[in-house]
Amino acid sequence: MIGTRQMERVMREAEKRGAKVVLVGDPEQLQAIEAGASFRSIAERHGAVEITTIRRQSEEWQREATRQLATGRTGEALAAYEDAGHVHAAETREDARANLIERWDTDRQAHPDASRIILTHTNDEVRELNEAARNRLRVAQMLGQDVGLTVERGERAFASGDRVMFLKNERSLGVKNGTLGTIEHVSTTGMRVRTDDGRSVAFDIKDYAHVDHGYAATIHKSQGMTVDRVHVLATPGLDRHASYVALSRHRTQVDLHYGKDDFAERSRLVRALSRERGKDMVSDYTRAPERVQKPEREPKNEPEVRRNPFAGMRFKVQPEPTIQHAQPLDAAVARYGRALRDIDRMQRQRLNPIISQVHALDRAAKSLDAQRPHAAEDMYAAMSKDPSLIDEAAQGKSTRAIQAMRLESEIRIAADERADRFIEEWQTRTRQFLRMQKMGDPLGAERAAERIDYLSKSFHRDPELESRLHRRSYELGFKPREGSTLSRDMQDWISRSRSRGLER
Repeated sequence: MIGTRQMERVMREAEKRGAKVVLVGDPEQLQAIEAGASFRSIAERHGAVEITTIRRQSEEWQREATRQLATGRTGEALAAYEDAGHVHAAETREDARANLIERWDTDRQAHPDASRIILTHTNDEVRELNEAARNRLRVAQMLGQDVGLTVERGERAFASGDRVMFLKNERSLGVKNGTLGTIEHVSTTGMRVRTDDGRSVAFDIKDYAHVDHGYAATIHKSQGMTVDRVHVLATPGLDRHASYVALSRHRTQVDLHYGKDDFAERSRLVRALSRERGKDMVSDYTRAPERVQKPEREPKNEPEVRRNPFAGMRFKVQPEPTIQHAQPLDAAVARYGRALRDIDRMQRQRLNPIISQVHALDRAAKSLDAQRPHAAEDMYAAMSKDPSLIDEAAQGKSTRAIQAMRLESEIRIAADERADRFIEEWQTRTRQFLRMQKMGDPLGAERAAERIDYLSKSFHRDPELESRLHRRSYELGFKPREGSTLSRDMQDWISRSRSRGLER
């Protein structure tokens, strides 16, 4: 979450003193607060050691859902949790908040020793949820006498038994921003808190007032947190980075709640929680080629060109050309956008597209492919990632859609090249592994198997590569199996091959 300017200051000081800087993070989680994406850029340009084993979640299907969240497949992860009964819809956000607190309270009574947190997007929602959770504990007579205190966020009532969160790093107390604990004693001047790691911390409010109730927290506060059970209230401000963090803080269980006044249909929930809001660097964009200076010609006796008296003046921008007068590619993009929009509207109403709409989309795709090979495939990928492009294109505003289509084309071509390299290395390594087994060289076979194992896990953060490899699985020696993934097929092959080696 470090911005580029902050990172530059750290690096400059380290360089002055000859220090070593170790960066640890995940560029797919919450983005930097300030400008830039320095961590991602450094990892991409200079390489990084990647940890791919997920240990936090206790069940394999949840670990697979976390992998899907990490690789941008948010819809698949939500479907997994929905199938398991952990996604809950209510008519309004207020109802969703009430249902969440009810489920939280029931869970608290059923699993009193488990750690838990409620997560949402804004501080206002956190305040509402904290008050609602605290009221449940007050009714259950689990809190002591309220003591009014003025803390960093304003007036708050605290009592013994209250959950609190520390909001600022303080080395003298041994607490960090986000540390959770339970109040053992509170007075008008200070409090003593038992932190979740078992330490007792006492302080005066005049010296340290950066505390608040700790039943609920913003998703930004939770990055790096691990608890047993999590309850999430989804609101329209979420994106795929926040969703990844919120739905991966738990060891045992996470429940997602939302109101239909925020997300009228499930598809809108998926769309919001899948939005890509990654930050960019200037270095992500290639510099436009400089114009070549034409050699100067001998001056001719030409009439002097007078400067336009209107140069530099700004006039009202003319509307974009209509489809009839647009360029062929613009017209094809607009036709495709309209066809896709019609089908999308039907699907939002949970209706199947009619035959004429399907045929219209097919004709629009062929028209688009006629302008540029694979254009329909690339445009569909671009519009799936950014659905706002559909309406823009349908209205004849094709500039952004064409830019996104060209980017998808570059990604597709690069993914095909990466797939070629992957398949070549897979075939080479597997042949080497089998040859080592046949020669009776267990050490060589194990080294080859480790490389194969690394290969089998290397494409999880590259959805395009994974898609290409899935289509070409026969070149890897696998037949597609219903209910299985390519990664699982690879792991099964490694396990079987190792087992055969041990049997020999």
